[in-house]
Amino acid sequence: MDVREAVQSAKQHLLEIFNSEPISYVGLEEIEFDDEAQEWIITVSFSRLWERTTVPASMRETPPEDRHFKVFRMSDSDGRVKSVKDRVLTTAE
Repeated sequence: MDVREAVQSAKQHLLEIFNSEPISYVGLEEIEFDDEAQEWIITVSFSRLWERTTVPASMRETPPEDRHFKVFRMSDSDGRVKSVKDRVLTTAE
């Protein structure tokens, strides 16, 4: 599978997994290929409807925390999703 197919597959799996939850603003964040395992590692982000705020970003004291990040590991040979994990962002000190 090529990189475009891997990204599209990760996004499609995300929508299927969360089909009972109102998610939106799905976006690609990172792409990596693990040569040793022959797996794509794709990070996708999204927002959940109930976490949206009406306060404009320019008026907030802190950045919005309404993005969620999922890391998909997928087999290159057959596109099978091997795992889906949370990606927790840390702040630089």
